[in-house]
Amino acid sequence: MASKNHHFEIEADVRHDMGKGASRRLRHTGKVPAVVYGGGEAAVSITVEQKKIAKSLEHEAFYSHILTLKTNGKAERVILKDVQRHPYKPSIMHLDLQRVRADEKLHMHVPLHFIGAEKAPGVKDAGGIASHIMSDVEVSCFPDNLPEYIEVDISEMELNQIKHLSDLKLPSGVELVDLLHSNDRPVVSVHMPRIEVPEEIPTEAPTAPAEVPAIEQSAPEGEQGAEKGK
Repeated sequence: MASKNHHFEIEADVRHDMGKGASRRLRHTGKVPAVVYGGGEAAVSITVEQKKIAKSLEHEAFYSHILTLKTNGKAERVILKDVQRHPYKPSIMHLDLQRVRADEKLHMHVPLHFIGAEKAPGVKDAGGIASHIMSDVEVSCFPDNLPEYIEVDISEMELNQIKHLSDLKLPSGVELVDLLHSNDRPVVSVHMPRIEVPEEIPTEAPTAPAEVPAIEQSAPEGEQGAEKGK
């Protein structure tokens, strides 16, 4: 299923000052350097507000939606292709945005939403658990058909059953890239939970004096002479 309830706008300014030093200065002023490319037009360097883009990135739908980019009064449709984050600070370092055209198919990763686990016979009656093997899928479709997410209904799954990509119900006009390459990957399974048996740590018994093998035992000195005289 696809939800069309979200609408995201990105306000940007064209960037003219380039280089690492310029990017560092931008970030110090609360800006994020970015680039928009594709759609048969030249790539353009832009800047966006750190706080605004960080807030948008908190929404799952932002990653799988057609976004509206407004630059100097011009609006164009784009998708988010890449986000570079600071390795340890909660800040965005760079964005890549790609223009979309109505007549060109997109390849986008969209999340999977799993529903019905509590009703699945393998879970409800047999005591199994549902394991999500995949969390998102790559789709191929025209921009107007791009789903926000794909719903995976597992309410009828039995114990030891697996659903594959070919079992998913897709919105109209949407194809899965893996299936286009004959890669029917598993998506979710229902199985019994693995029982972890704690290892028993053997208690150490008191160490007994080691017995000396009979062949290594030595006779007392007096007995050694007697043995030789026999």
